Amino acid sequence: MIINKVGFWAGILAFVSTVSFVIVQVLQVLGVLHFPLDEILIYGTSLCIVIPFIIEILALHYITPDEKKFWSHAALIFSIIYSVFVTANYVVQLATVVPMKLNGAADEIRILEQTPHSMFWDFDALGYIFMGLAMFVAIPVFKKQGFQKWVRISFLANALVTPLITFVYFYPAFSNKLLFLGFPWGITAPLAMLMLALLFKRNLN
Repeated sequence: MIINKVGFWAGILAFVSTVSFVIVQVLQVLGVLHFPLDEILIYGTSLCIVIPFIIEILALHYITPDEKKFWSHAALIFSIIYSVFVTANYVVQLATVVPMKLNGAADEIRILEQTPHSMFWDFDALGYIFMGLAMFVAIPVFKKQGFQKWVRISFLANALVTPLITFVYFYPAFSNKLLFLGFPWGITAPLAMLMLALLFKRNLN
């Protein structure tokens, strides 16, 4: 009972954080938000996804039948890899890069900036690739009927978007137009988190 309750609330927090990130990203692209607020909000909302997502996948592992735990365990491992890469990135951006920029010392930490094809850009890319892999390997956990069928479909949808995310990050010439190619993630990722949260909720009834 407690695992389903924790999984539900973790999923809701992951969903809200992801939707918040998507909104901030759109506002930045539209030119509504500017430095430093845009970067603080983007990295801040992204960081807020990490712990709830891990806890949600951990809860999934603990409610998974023994014969399917290999897949939920693999999902948990991939979600942890995701968390390591993105947490390292967002903490560096929020605690080092943004403050140094505000102090007029951007040149001193240029190597730490998340700019297209920089080291921390690649960290971010790997993070979301592993999030997609986590959802992909979790697909066999869910049944092909009932409400679990819809959770399964939402996880598959997000997994299918992962190659688009990979293309956006690693295509040699980045642009805002290219960024919109990965926009489906802004729908599939929060949807998958929400659907899993609702599965936990149903288990409580």
